[in-house]
Amino acid sequence: MITWLRRLLCVVPLIATTVAAQDGGPQARPIYNRDQWLPHSVPTSDDGLRIPVPADFNAPKGSFVLVGGRLFDGTGAPARPATIVVQGKSITAILNPGERNWPADAVVYDVTGKTVMPGLIDLHTHLTYVDAADMTIYTNGNTSGAESVMRGLRRMAIHLQAGVTSVRDVASHGDSPFILKRLQASGEIQGPRIFTAGQLITGTGGHGALHAVTAAYPEVPNGNPNSMVRVASGPDQWREAVRIQFAKGADLIKLASEYSQDEVNAAVDEAHSLGLPVTVDAETQYIDMAIKAGVDSVEHPLPRSDKAIALMAKRGIASVPTLVTYRIIQRNSGGYFGSTSRRFELNEDTIVEMARKLRRAGVKMGIGLDLIVNGPDYMPGAYIDELESFTQVGFTRTEALVAATRTSAEILHMADRLGTIETGKLADIIVIEGNPDEDFSALRKVRTAFVNGRLMLQEGRLYKPAHEEVPLPVRK
Repeated sequence: MITWLRRLLCVVPLIATTVAAQDGGPQARPIYNRDQWLPHSVPTSDDGLRIPVPADFNAPKGSFVLVGGRLFDGTGAPARPATIVVQGKSITAILNPGERNWPADAVVYDVTGKTVMPGLIDLHTHLTYVDAADMTIYTNGNTSGAESVMRGLRRMAIHLQAGVTSVRDVASHGDSPFILKRLQASGEIQGPRIFTAGQLITGTGGHGALHAVTAAYPEVPNGNPNSMVRVASGPDQWREAVRIQFAKGADLIKLASEYSQDEVNAAVDEAHSLGLPVTVDAETQYIDMAIKAGVDSVEHPLPRSDKAIALMAKRGIASVPTLVTYRIIQRNSGGYFGSTSRRFELNEDTIVEMARKLRRAGVKMGIGLDLIVNGPDYMPGAYIDELESFTQVGFTRTEALVAATRTSAEILHMADRLGTIETGKLADIIVIEGNPDEDFSALRKVRTAFVNGRLMLQEGRLYKPAHEEVPLPVRK
């Protein structure tokens, strides 16, 4: 009864309800459009939730200027000499060389001979994933929230030093990703912005579910509350699982096969009604089911039919192929073993061929690495390898960098604020010794990074301003 009432209440003119598609099967309605109620003149949080906030919310004070560099702005245009002016957290001007129209008190950075570009984006991270030595955590249930946060801090630092200023965390432990997101946004910790899905949602026996229910939590029907995975069974539980992540502050929802059509339909419908995009870790027929449900993106280079690829392109469903992580798995262990959600041929040739098919079909593709266990130690080489993979499947170097910036921001549903260096965008900027649009290996020399207008990397090292003493209160 509750499910039918929800669906009935959602049938309003502002939402495109389920309709019959010419290519067969229903199409789930898109993400709820709040523009009528929340016009662009209303300041909102710089995340997937778009909550009304004060105009200067989380903005640093002051301004700075980057002078003398070559600008690769992420739009696809050739690099050019330019000066970038930032006030607070926003880019306020892009000047021609020689122009000096900036605030008199602005901090001036001389970046002569360097490339200035938008911060890179990693669309597939697991910031709190356990290290190789701690894999028993998965089976004994003793997941520590504090330890998860510490793992996340280390990985955030590695990503930032590689030039990554935004990550999409698509499953981490309990409340840890939300804590890291909040502290980063306020400037208390150094690292990339975090867009988090909270827990991965899957069915009993689904991808990752082996680690979700442990003997240590027999009284919890959906598993360890500090787990990366939440198990749901039946459409109503899938809806509830989505709402739990939303209540924690999720920017998106991450689903994984296996599931029934009714279950994935319910989860996507619930997420979209809450204004959240949905990505899915799926394969074979489960990708068909996810497309039918109306997901927004599909992770990994896993098998799918040519029809599914064509439908992804037609319906604007994006792909995050994560090729590098499968290379690491193949080269370290010889294959992806021991998983009931990977029952198909999977090797270095199949993953590249799948990416080629996606590219040829015109599917929107973004950059995600999925560096689990000790994978972050491969940075920045892993990011460079993924960019090189994109050139192997048909992208030019410029197009690959656009995929890493503007296109990935589009997949985040943040293209109005991130992904390019343009007036009005947020100041997520990196400075590199060399020309990454000509040679990706230059990304090994990221020297400076600003996130939200805050200097967070200086001379390749994490930067944190010195503590400012607060005077003791005066006796009255």
